[in-house]
Amino acid sequence: MAACTVLTRGRSLDCNRISGGIKAVYFAVLDQVLSITYDSTAAPNQVREIDNIDMGTSSIYKYTLPLGVSSLTDTIVGSRENGTIYYTPTINIIYNKLSRADQAEIKLLGATKTVIFAELNATLANGHNVIVALGAVNGMELNAGTMDSGASFADRNGYTLTFDGMEAEPFPMVVDYTATPFDNADGGAQIPIISTDL
Repeated sequence: MAACTVLTRGRSLDCNRISGGIKAVYFAVLDQVLSITYDSTAAPNQVREIDNIDMGTSSIYKYTLPLGVSSLTDTIVGSRENGTIYYTPTINIIYNKLSRADQAEIKLLGATKTVIFAELNATLANGHNVIVALGAVNGMELNAGTMDSGASFADRNGYTLTFDGMEAEPFPMVVDYTATPFDNADGGAQIPIISTDL
């Protein structure tokens, strides 16, 4: 019986310490992403790296997150009976402080399919943050969350939002940047980034 695919490498124990969590998320409206292209050097069956994101004249929207509260997972879903496998990326985002402007923006996020780029606290060998793309093909949707007031003076008030998606491949990473995130991801041009103070 011939194998459908072949393995390409082993994995040793990484001697570096790593950090968990998410530093910031960047929302791109799925319909405004004109194209996403991947590097052409990856071996067959390897997850490829995104090396170009064409946003045309559209922007992406940056949300800086409180430290130590937001996380993402990419769950592998397989069926032995059906011979299928797919991936369900999920990201849980926490914003502090309730506000009228945030209420309006969250309502828009709930009505829009997005691609979410997550800038992790994990770093590359050069110290740059790792950036991954969630929903690069089918988009991510806001499907759960809460708006909390808290009870005591020390409680947090704010938003807990859960976005999820369904993709044929694991989430890809975005090409490393030179100075600021995404400065190498649009043919060397900087994708316009709108920062939002939440």
